[in-house]
Amino acid sequence: MGRFRTRRDVFRLAGYSAAGLALAACGVQGQKAAPPKADAVKDFWAKQTKNGKVVFANWPEYMPGDKGPLERFKKDTGIAYEYKEVIQENADFFGKADPVLRAGQSLGYDIVVMTNGVQLQHMLELGYAVPLDHTRLPNFLANAGQKFKERSYDPGNKYTVPYASGVTGIAYNTDHVKEEITSIEALFDPRYKGRVGMMNDAQEIGNFGMFAVGVDPEKSTEADWKKAGEKLKAQRDAGLVRKYYDQGYIDAVSKGDVWVTMAWSGDVFQRQLAGEPVAFVVPEEGGTIWTDNMLIPKGAANPLDALMLMDYLYQPAVAAELDEFIQFVTPVPAVQDLFREQAKTAGAKEKKALDAMIDSPLMFPSEADYAKLRTYTTLTNEQEQVFNPIFQSITQA
Repeated sequence: MGRFRTRRDVFRLAGYSAAGLALAACGVQGQKAAPPKADAVKDFWAKQTKNGKVVFANWPEYMPGDKGPLERFKKDTGIAYEYKEVIQENADFFGKADPVLRAGQSLGYDIVVMTNGVQLQHMLELGYAVPLDHTRLPNFLANAGQKFKERSYDPGNKYTVPYASGVTGIAYNTDHVKEEITSIEALFDPRYKGRVGMMNDAQEIGNFGMFAVGVDPEKSTEADWKKAGEKLKAQRDAGLVRKYYDQGYIDAVSKGDVWVTMAWSGDVFQRQLAGEPVAFVVPEEGGTIWTDNMLIPKGAANPLDALMLMDYLYQPAVAAELDEFIQFVTPVPAVQDLFREQAKTAGAKEKKALDAMIDSPLMFPSEADYAKLRTYTTLTNEQEQVFNPIFQSITQA
């Protein structure tokens, strides 16, 4: 499956590693930090100087092998870089980072990439991320899509800027499902009994349960979670679900073991490029947009160099080079037009690949799709103890 499978194989939100289970069981230690005052943020950045080095911690297979964007950055700014593929899972990374940051020590990284979800929320609430100086982010301000500046988990991009995004929607096997699927109710349709795939993650399945009962996850309450849980329990008890998947759903739907399933956009895009009979749709009731975010951890040795790199990646040409490799949803809409320009002079093979990316709503969602997309429910430490058991009781029964 290549890059996307490598990235998503290791992606988990809460509760599926030893670190995640431990955090979910006992809660995260430490006091919630008060939001920094504007003057303190201004004073912090006024003292920072360019040190000529940046250490970037990221997920595997999330940067071109020749490090093209980073090499450009080094050439243009004179800032050297260390690039480390050390993040394998959000829960595991946070579990290791928490005691270090709580002790006031440095992680040794100037930029880390974390997916929105409970661990990122803890990073922000506990004061483990450095507030960003937006006066030093001109490329982000000019080139980031508006949807990437309006995120409930970090209003105003106070601490994070997006690296790349993806969508959780519905995939279906077009050899077995001849009708066009548009509604989330397909996952609850008795016609597909025993041929439905659902995800084995509390936040992913929780979102879809809420969409199915007409609730916006970003505005949901405990009563909404319980209502969504009842809908999902009825689906399970009726025998509709073949399996609750971590990642293997994409093989199952491609082979026809399941006919309709919750799915990640990048998985489906890769299978479509391979010519397999899989379609993808953001259901009319809603789908989930998840985002991998760049942040500067507290105690970083080179925060100004880090901020310069974060902003550099928002130049359209740099963002296009990055997105052509990782094939995710880019936060820079201008990339689509750059691909169109590249395709005009590309060889036949490259043009075919570029055309597939340009035309794919899996890489460039339409405005109609964006309007239906929501992120995960933002949970306090106490709310996690309520939310997770509701949905884990569905998938683990």
